[in-house]
Parts: sequence; C-alpha cells; structure tokens
Amino acid sequence: MAEKPLPLWMNVTAGAIAGVTEILVCYPLDVVKTRFQLQVTGAENAYKNLGDAFTKIVKQEGPAALYRGILPPIMVEAPKRAIKFTANEEYTRFYKPYFKDAQTLSIVTGMSAGLTESVVVVSPDLIKIRLQDKRNAGRYTGTADCVAKIWAEEGFAGFWKGVEATAYRHIFWNAGYFGCIQAVRSTLPKADTKEGKMFNNFVAGTIGGTVGTILNTPFDVVKSRVQGQITAPFKYNWSFPAIATIAREEGFGALYKGFVPKVLRLGPGGGILLVTFDVVTTYMRKNFM
Repeated sequence: MAEKPLPLWMNVTAGAIAGVTEILVCYPLDVVKTRFQLQVTGAENAYKNLGDAFTKIVKQEGPAALYRGILPPIMVEAPKRAIKFTANEEYTRFYKPYFKDAQTLSIVTGMSAGLTESVVVVSPDLIKIRLQDKRNAGRYTGTADCVAKIWAEEGFAGFWKGVEATAYRHIFWNAGYFGCIQAVRSTLPKADTKEGKMFNNFVAGTIGGTVGTILNTPFDVVKSRVQGQITAPFKYNWSFPAIATIAREEGFGALYKGFVPKVLRLGPGGGILLVTFDVVTTYMRKNFM
C-alpha cells in the first residue's frame, strides 16, 4: 500500500531541517569551491589543491574565513530545501498522468523543481559569493553592509545577476539527483531494517549528489564568475558564451574548477540531506498523521 502524501507543512519543515543540517556540516567546502571557481588560471598565489586552499585560507585569514558568508545561505537554506522537496512532490502529482516511467518522471519533476528553486536562491547566492571572494576582503563589513552596497552601486537588478546560470545549475543538479535516487534505490537490495533503509538512502543520495555535481559544475563556475563581477565592463554574461570563453582561454578543465570540494560537499551532502529528510518525515508520519 502506497504511503499517504505528506501535507505541505510537513514537507516544508522536513526540507528545512535537512537543508540546515547539510549546510552546517559542509559549508567550509563551499567556501573553498567558490575560491577555486573565481581563481583564473595562472593567477598569482593560486590555490594548488584542496589541502593547499584550506591551509592558505586558515593561515592568511583565520579559521573564521571558512564560514565567511554563511548567513545568507543559512537564511535561504530553509525555504530553498523546503521548496526543493515540496516542489518535487507537487510536480510529481502534476506530471504523473503524463509520464508512466518512474525514472523519466523523477528527472522531469527534478528539473522543474530546480527551476523553481533557482528563483529563490539567486540573490542570497550572489551575496554569499561577494562575501566569500578574497578580493573583497575589507570591502564589506558583513551581510547587511554587502546588501546595502550592492543596492547602492548596482541597484535592484544587481541582486539578479547570474539568474540564468543559477537556473541551469539547479535544473541539471536536480535532474541528476532525483533521477539517480530512483534508479539507485531500485538497484540496491531491499532493506528490511531501519538501519538498512537509512544506508540505502545515504548511498542513493550520495550517488545522486555526485551525478548532479558532474552535470552542473560548468554552470556553477559560470555563475560564480558572473556574480563575482562588480564593475563594468563585464567579461561574463550569458552561460553558454561564458562556458565557451572559459574553455577557450583556460582549457576545458577550468569548467570543473572547485569540483573536488563541490563533489565532496554535494555527494555526501546529498546523502546527509536525504537521510535527514527521511528521518524527519518518518518521525512526522508516526507522530502527526
């Protein structure tokens, strides 16, 4: 017998708890990822690898720099993750009559949920990028000051810089993530215990997060470059011309800058997200339904 769909408030609450848990555990990797993506090939004092990046950031800027810019993603993480799971549930209901294959349904609903999610996160992500960028050390005193200066210098439109690349990033990640979860779950041996189900969810979430990261990293690099630009003329604008520019000037590998910290975050992070969401929703079904 199929489980009864969760009410909206339960999806929102469970998604929020899952998202905040993931970001608190994995945020330093996001800072390092952004530093790599903003780093142009051949730059002076460039980070050589993950260990070198962590060492230089802590040595030159202090351990707190690994959590610089965490407030905007924390503030948006609850609605972002809530929207990810809620929109996925709602789109599943909408598309189900048109797509009978579960795998295709998962991919289509994931892509639609990603597009919806991107509208919510683009402005907080821009603020986060500005605060994480080491070139802006001393430019902003904090989140509120960053918001005020973007408004004063770039206007309302400044907060929407990179929205196209953000949309592609979320569409591709969600398609890979939700699509893989369905496929992996059907491949793994059926779990008969609570621990076995949790393990299967972690494996499915980790693989889904990794595949999603492989698909969306070039758009994430472009998003970081676009949002990191403050003064005109702007070198990077639309996603596909920017991808072509980066590949031509820095090589194809530059489109995967920051991939290691990103996949370390979004691979296991995807597992943490799914397990936490499952634990919270199981508790809610038991106690509130």
